[in-house]
Amino acid sequence: MHQFIGAGVAVTGSGSAAPSLSLDNVGLSQIVETSDEWISSRTGIQQRRLATPQETLATLATEASRSALAMAEVEPQEIDLIILATSTPDDLFGTASKVQAELGAVNAVAFDLTAACSGFVFGLVTASQFIRTGVYRKVLLIGADVLSRWVDWSDRRTCVLFGDGAGAVVLQANDRDRLLGFELRSDGSQNSCLNLAYAGQPRSLVGEHAIAQGNYQFITMNGQEVYRFAVKRVPEVIEKALHRASLSTEDLDWLLLHQANQRILDAVAQRLKVPSEKVVSNLARYGNTSAASIPLALDEYVRAGKIQPGQTIAASGFGAGLTWGAAIFQWGR
Repeated sequence: MHQFIGAGVAVTGSGSAAPSLSLDNVGLSQIVETSDEWISSRTGIQQRRLATPQETLATLATEASRSALAMAEVEPQEIDLIILATSTPDDLFGTASKVQAELGAVNAVAFDLTAACSGFVFGLVTASQFIRTGVYRKVLLIGADVLSRWVDWSDRRTCVLFGDGAGAVVLQANDRDRLLGFELRSDGSQNSCLNLAYAGQPRSLVGEHAIAQGNYQFITMNGQEVYRFAVKRVPEVIEKALHRASLSTEDLDWLLLHQANQRILDAVAQRLKVPSEKVVSNLARYGNTSAASIPLALDEYVRAGKIQPGQTIAASGFGAGLTWGAAIFQWGR
């Protein structure tokens, strides 16, 4: 295995999965005081997929993974590493190992990675390092979230935004390195802008000894601050990643942003002077699926024949943490 030191990285397959249950804006307006016009004009979202009580993060992640493995023509037992980027695991101890077992990827080590809506990009860079150093040759990277579990369905500021889904890619050692450049960033001083926070209550044990026990609160977000952050920081990080790749925006075939809000997608593309026909968007049908949004959209465009082998893509994730990052890569071997 270690003879692959200095190997390049290629993205050789993609897959995605979404729950069958769809809730459109008209249906949502029966839950909270809102309207299709209000949601569509402010976010670009028309509907979102929601996991049923029978569907789990693991089932969605496994379905997406099987599709990605099939496209890459890789058997599960050939996978060396599984990284599951998620903020909503079925088990706080991690869900990647459950996916490993479901797939029958008996030779793979598996772990979760948490970086919210930036998770897939952070995972892409992390997975690539294992391949580049020759430690592993075939990696399955999954981005999946079931945010409906943690949405306050009485809060119209947030419940209109989020949906559930999963996407996956297969990364393989390759003679030519298809990961051309990347840049990752974090700013914990803005952590309060977007939270899914633990809320503990003191509990006395013995004498003066006390601990905190509780649960997680619903998602809270300062929408205006997140918008300002994304519109400023995302173009910067993409330009830095392009610089590392010795490329410019004119060299891009596709701009693949985290599907958070159509206004953000439009504003970032405008700042980068990327024409709208090069901007990947399926936000209208899925909403914000956090770590799943980039691979889910990627898979849709690949299977529709829009993204072609050899084309150059700038992918950028941004969100809670606050975290953001960009990766420039070419699709296919």
